[in-house]
Amino acid sequence: MTKIKLTLDELDDFSIAEHLDSPETIAAYLTDILESNDPALLAAALGDIARAKGMSDVAKCTGITREALYKALRKNASPRFETVSKVCSAFGVKLVAQAMH
Repeated sequence: MTKIKLTLDELDDFSIAEHLDSPETIAAYLTDILESNDPALLAAALGDIARAKGMSDVAKCTGITREALYKALRKNASPRFETVSKVCSAFGVKLVAQAMH
């Protein structure tokens, strides 16, 4: 087996946005993010999805200004539940609770 050494500069930038193309994919992504129990990571993930869907379209669907969405859905933000709920609805997904194992 031949080993190839790469540096970080040689790797392509990864963008999750190009993979978030259906409500099912978005739901799976958010489920994984929610399992981390990190509100800042959730805000960043919602921002990733909103950018993939088009921030202007998400703003129109939620009734929240584009600028307010960028602010609420940035890394290390703490969006209100109302914002999270509206944004998820715009994505065609809903948050659900399930029993812990």
